[in-house]
Amino acid sequence: KLIDGQMIQIPKKDKTRLIITYANSRAAKDEHNRKRGLQRLEKRIKSGKLTKSNINNKGYNKYLRMQGEVTIEIDYEKFWQDNAWDGLKGYVTNTELSDKLVVENYKNLWHIEKAFRMSKTDLRIRPIYHRLRHRIEAHICISFTAYSIYKELERLLYQEKSKISLKRAAELTHNIYQITYTLPDSKHTKSRLLKMDDEQAELYQIIEKNFKVLQR
Repeated sequence: KLIDGQMIQIPKKDKTRLIITYANSRAAKDEHNRKRGLQRLEKRIKSGKLTKSNINNKGYNKYLRMQGEVTIEIDYEKFWQDNAWDGLKGYVTNTELSDKLVVENYKNLWHIEKAFRMSKTDLRIRPIYHRLRHRIEAHICISFTAYSIYKELERLLYQEKSKISLKRAAELTHNIYQITYTLPDSKHTKSRLLKMDDEQAELYQIIEKNFKVLQR
């Protein structure tokens, strides 16, 4: 059995290798998820709604088996045998990176996945309704700029230890208004922000403060 943080490598025939890691925290999570899945199966069996069609390898259904020709029960032996896999995670790669770098790079994939989710939902980048190349490129360019601003705002809120979430920050900007007026005597044009609530004022101060730093 591997110990916490241990990593092993298994070479494969097709010039790839399998990297296996073990973590106590992952083992605890895996065990918790299996037990929760088992509890759900037990409730479904008591309800009497499970049929032969439910016996498959989808999720925790793999722990089901037929008893006789009509009775479905849980294969507890198979459930406890899966305990041997708790805490293990495998990575197959054909790169020349070290095992440690392969695992570290894989762990960073969540940043990319988060960016795709954010671009599709919060920024509404997709779907793209353009068909001409220059319009599609412009759409992607604007979307990338919006994402960059979004991430910078996320960094500033974290840096300033603000309790305002990114989603809330976007909502607050919808009701921040500025008026532009011209003085009758001097004919000078000025701009002024209308009164903001506490959250809006906090958000504005964070952005203004860091914008001034960038201008130096």
